[in-house]
Amino acid sequence: QVQLVESGGGLVQPGGSLRLSCAASGSIFSINVMRWYRQAPGTQRELVATMTSGGNTNYADSVKGRFTISRDSAKNTVFLQMNSLKPEDTAVYYCNADFLVYGGTHYYNYWGQGTQVTVSS
Repeated sequence: QVQLVESGGGLVQPGGSLRLSCAASGSIFSINVMRWYRQAPGTQRELVATMTSGGNTNYADSVKGRFTISRDSAKNTVFLQMNSLKPEDTAVYYCNADFLVYGGTHYYNYWGQGTQVTVSS
């Protein structure tokens, strides 16, 4: 079984920064794509950033130039550096990834439990 645990959320003023972390644990043989999503109250979950095992990244237009996704493959951890935060960035942020476990033959998709980010003065 695989677990994803996010951390680093909190309350920050507009213009401030936060760094989210997502650590994966379990019987992990390989990780393919790692992603960050977010969901604000009353809205659909939105894909924020993606990073492939080869290091390719992609961002939602709303966060380009402000957010940076990175990963520490040795520690099975993905990060989301969020700068110049705006009130509209307020949401629960979720980590998501595709894992191949030892003895497995397919990649399966897993979600973390989410971490709250609130941008407010």
